[in-house]
Amino acid sequence: MPIALIVGAGEGLSASFARKLRARGYDLLLAARNIDKLDDLQAETDAELIACDASDPDHMTEVFRKVDSMAGTLDVALYNPSARVRGSIVDLDPEQVRNAVLITGYGAFLMAQEAAKRMLPQGHGAILFTGASAGVKGYANSAPFAMGKFALRGLAQSLARELHPKGIHIGHFVIDGGIRNPNRPERIDPADNPDSMLDPDAIADSYLYFLDQPRSSWAWEIELRPWVEKF
Repeated sequence: MPIALIVGAGEGLSASFARKLRARGYDLLLAARNIDKLDDLQAETDAELIACDASDPDHMTEVFRKVDSMAGTLDVALYNPSARVRGSIVDLDPEQVRNAVLITGYGAFLMAQEAAKRMLPQGHGAILFTGASAGVKGYANSAPFAMGKFALRGLAQSLARELHPKGIHIGHFVIDGGIRNPNRPERIDPADNPDSMLDPDAIADSYLYFLDQPRSSWAWEIELRPWVEKF
């Protein structure tokens, strides 16, 4: 069976994507800093779980050792983690900024490197990255998040140019807007403007669409936003 790895798995977008991949017959490995929150998703999808600090090379090595212990080939690897540190440039704590950039950007490199090592010999696979509008435009008082997301986008663009000709599909998804969550109210009155936030199931459908693209017309990046989001 094909294997799908999701790094930074949680209860929102990654859970939606995991369910849809399982419905397609993928075996799942879900990696997260806190795997206790994934018990229900594991029961629903029969996924394997592994605890992981995505910015730690040793942890990422262990994640892929787990991949190698599973029967099948690694066909999909998705990187979700990111870290925000808000504040004026003169007030930011350098160590917090370093940590944020490592989680958002460096961890993505670690996953992509290990995934590529497995996908290149088989000549196929997809490496996906969940980005944000901050990777396209930097916002005031949000320099660390922009730094990490710009790094993520640069990594994806570089990998697409290197790996597309070798059969590995690279995808960067610019998520421009808030993702709907039962614990997060809609920013606009749903009665007047329904779907003012991105539905995680709808985002996951776009990820699946990306996986289904014929190689004669591969994209490397897709922007997704609610219909009422200004950009």
